Amino acid sequence: MPCERKPMRYGHSEGHTEVCFDDPGRFIVTCGNDGDVRIWEGLDDDDPKFITVGEKAYSLALKNKLVTASSNNTVQIHTFPDGDPDGILTRFTTNATHVAFNSNGTRVAAGSSDFMVKVVEVSDSSQQKTLRGHEAPVLSVTFDPIDDYLASSSCDGSVVVWNIEDQTQVISWPLLQKTNDVSNAKSLCRLAWQPGAGKFLAVPVDTKVQLYERGSWDHVGTLSDDLLTQPINVVAWSPCGRFLASGSVGGSLTVWDVNSKLCVERQKHEKGFTVCGLAWHPSGGQIAYTDTEGCLGLLDKLSTSTSDTNATKVTRESHQASALDFLCSDTGSLKLGQDQFVEDDVRGSIVAPGLAPLVPLRPAYEGPLPTPPQKAFQSGSTPAHLTHRFMMWNSVGIVRGYNDEQDNAIDVEFHDTAVHHAMHLTNSLSHNIADLSQEAVLLACPSTDELASKLQCLHFSSWDTNKEWMVDLPKGEDAKALCLGQGWAAVATSTLMIRLFSIGGLQREIFSLPGPVVCMTGHGEQLLIVYHRATGFDGEQALGVQLLQLGRKKRKIISGEALPLSHRSYLSWLGFTAEGTPCYLDSDGVVRMLNRSLGNMWTPVCNTRETCKSKSDHYWVVGVHENPQQLRCIPCKGSRYPPTLPRPAVTILPFRLPLCQTGTEKGQMEEQFWRSVLFHNYYSFLSSSGYEIDEDEQNKSQKEQQELLMKMFALSCKLEREFRSVELAELMTQNVVTLAIRYASRSRRMALAQRLSEIALEKAGEIQGEGQEEQEEDYGQSEVAGGLGRANPFKVRDPNVATCFLTWTVKTGTVLTALIEYFQVSEKPSSLSGPRVTNILDNMTSSKKLNALSGSAGKQNKSPVLKPLAPRPKGKVSISLNLSLKTQERTEEADDQKQADDPPAPSHTDDTENKRAKTGFQLWLEENRKSILADQPDLEETDVIKEAMGRFRTLSAEERLPGPDPEYIKTLSRKLDDTRKTKQEEVDVREGSVAWEPCRACYSSDGTKH
Repeated sequence: MPCERKPMRYGHSEGHTEVCFDDPGRFIVTCGNDGDVRIWEGLDDDDPKFITVGEKAYSLALKNKLVTASSNNTVQIHTFPDGDPDGILTRFTTNATHVAFNSNGTRVAAGSSDFMVKVVEVSDSSQQKTLRGHEAPVLSVTFDPIDDYLASSSCDGSVVVWNIEDQTQVISWPLLQKTNDVSNAKSLCRLAWQPGAGKFLAVPVDTKVQLYERGSWDHVGTLSDDLLTQPINVVAWSPCGRFLASGSVGGSLTVWDVNSKLCVERQKHEKGFTVCGLAWHPSGGQIAYTDTEGCLGLLDKLSTSTSDTNATKVTRESHQASALDFLCSDTGSLKLGQDQFVEDDVRGSIVAPGLAPLVPLRPAYEGPLPTPPQKAFQSGSTPAHLTHRFMMWNSVGIVRGYNDEQDNAIDVEFHDTAVHHAMHLTNSLSHNIADLSQEAVLLACPSTDELASKLQCLHFSSWDTNKEWMVDLPKGEDAKALCLGQGWAAVATSTLMIRLFSIGGLQREIFSLPGPVVCMTGHGEQLLIVYHRATGFDGEQALGVQLLQLGRKKRKIISGEALPLSHRSYLSWLGFTAEGTPCYLDSDGVVRMLNRSLGNMWTPVCNTRETCKSKSDHYWVVGVHENPQQLRCIPCKGSRYPPTLPRPAVTILPFRLPLCQTGTEKGQMEEQFWRSVLFHNYYSFLSSSGYEIDEDEQNKSQKEQQELLMKMFALSCKLEREFRSVELAELMTQNVVTLAIRYASRSRRMALAQRLSEIALEKAGEIQGEGQEEQEEDYGQSEVAGGLGRANPFKVRDPNVATCFLTWTVKTGTVLTALIEYFQVSEKPSSLSGPRVTNILDNMTSSKKLNALSGSAGKQNKSPVLKPLAPRPKGKVSISLNLSLKTQERTEEADDQKQADDPPAPSHTDDTENKRAKTGFQLWLEENRKSILADQPDLEETDVIKEAMGRFRTLSAEERLPGPDPEYIKTLSRKLDDTRKTKQEEVDVREGSVAWEPCRACYSSDGTKH
């Protein structure tokens, strides 16, 4: 009995699902855990009619009218196929579990979890018979075809045959494992009477089917198969009554010839899910089945002719020949293994016992099966077989296609009418693929026997009069996917090629793909392609992704890496955010976005299933925005895509990263911080690509991130997690670290403040090092000296000095500017003034690193690198003031020396402000100019600078630092000693100020180091 297993399709939400055919066999009817009954015209029907009967639908039966058992403890009846409510047949005190019609449709039997079975007349629901005797919830019920008896199975482990008229038990068999509820039952134990005379009652027991004879109620045979390893859930007879089909917990589908007890067909569920519903087509050529995931499947082209096997007596030779025929048939079915035939002890052996085959049989393959590859689709479109469909819905507009008896046309509508007015196009070429941008509309049609596949472009943004062009693809090549970018168009064809065109119709590059295309999309200069990179197994799709940059310098950003999908899901939507970041949606509702800062990895940012009210509901994505963070989509009730009429409304879903413990305050702030980081990565991408960015918005996002870090820092301190606090400080900017130091010192966490001070020093050194490298490049291009080019003031060469500095900083909350000045070796250092106390979070809008570090006109006191930790006490003489005076004295001495050496030059009132300190490279060049000229005396000034830059870049950071001025160290040490002895500079420790004397500990009065 060769057959063809059709691919499974989505029918209902996850849970118990049942299926049946109507009497003519025109419709497939299913019910599921979402409370809907769906009426399918075939397995390929993408728009089935549905009837909502309750929150959940547990069972259904169809015989002229539709009867359902729902979660509101009722058995309802509806007209068919209209689906109009026709009343309530009966009620129970709890959920009804199974319903069944008798052979002529005049009675309905229903079993319930309240242990009762009711038989109700359809024409008069008041005529009811109640069968009592089960001691646990009822699993299934079935009528005798002659309508004399009714069989039922229960969680109490019994299978009972009832006399309907007498409402008494005829016989009871203890065959099943006892449970307390239907949900805990090992098997649903769906019973089935043989059609016609009802000669046999089939009872699934564990991995076998027991046959009992009507009337005598004797056990007359067993149907079994060695490949069945899990319990059988449901059985169903063929319309002719000769074949019996079964579906098991492990997803096995088996068909037996009852006369010979041979297994004539074996199939396996493509994903191994439990089969919970089974029905034969009235013609006997198909079997519909459902699983516990809500999916619907079909076995087609079943042969039930009497010539397949002998209906009377099967000899040993015929058994062997039949077995060999089954094994050698080229049907794709799993017909491997040896069938077991049980001798009929009661009826005189219908068939002989099973005998060994003539040849050894190959073992059955039980590994994962190949997954049917996903077909190519156009992102933002609905299925092509619909007469009214969306050919494209994106952030630019909507393209609708109509193909009915009245019209075959395409309507183009723009969200912003300033781009272009709406268009109505006659679809004479039967275009089925479309894309829309702010420059053009791109259409493609499949090839026919007479015509080639065509690509048509309506370039409405063209400035000339010819706004349309068309290209014929080569013979045998069909367009599978297409997209538009900024100034270009691309089409993927059936020959695994990508063809690029300019927006004006000029043919450009062409290249091959490693596998069949699945989807393709474009944005600006970016082209994103998803294709099959290999054959998937066990329900998985093996997809690859390529991301290309099609600007002047063409490059491949992602080259063939695997596209991550949810378990056993497929790609549903592919696109870019409005800011140009690739993202996609899979069939499980998970949205993932490209994380450029993490090595082009894909990060899940939203799960649309979490916001669906029903498991059969879905969201159809039409656009993604990073600023503001919005997922624009259309809710679809009971479907995966929306209808064209009425016009669907767009809703906005929030993003949320799937971090752990997002219900806690810590988890919420962590999720907000990392989502903010991810959704603002596009600033760096746009900037590197040459686009202008909104610096105010960028600064605003950075400020938001730093505020979240500071809140998490405070929470960690509150929870006594100081190590975690240091980890958070590593993510902060230099200014916010200073604020964290202040918070830690005020919280009396001195060890934490000490470590934070070290982090602040490192960050300051990193920032100044970056600024110095930028200035070196500028100096190499121009001989104009400028910028802050001094060495890193926090590159401490003496650990004792560093320890003194950090300790003093933590205790007093003031940055010692004198220590910074000691390491700043400059020909004319700028005067330092006392630092200003500010709110750091209000000043996080500085634009560039260079401006943040370098002095500018009118701003001499631009940055001591660390902000003050506490204001200076009132009434006290500031050390910084005296140090500023000392700095001014040194500046005057340097000016006098320069005036003695150089002739006077014209001056201006603001010369001091405009004079910029020399860079570290300039200072190094002055010290090493003589050695360079000694080596190469013929060099010009420009060549000297180039040679010096080459040598300077080879030096380490230590070697680049110029040596300190011994005379200045001696003077500074002497003045500090004098200052310490005066009464005006004595500081009260209790008011937050202490005397500072690190240099006395580290240096003697003559400036020499201990």
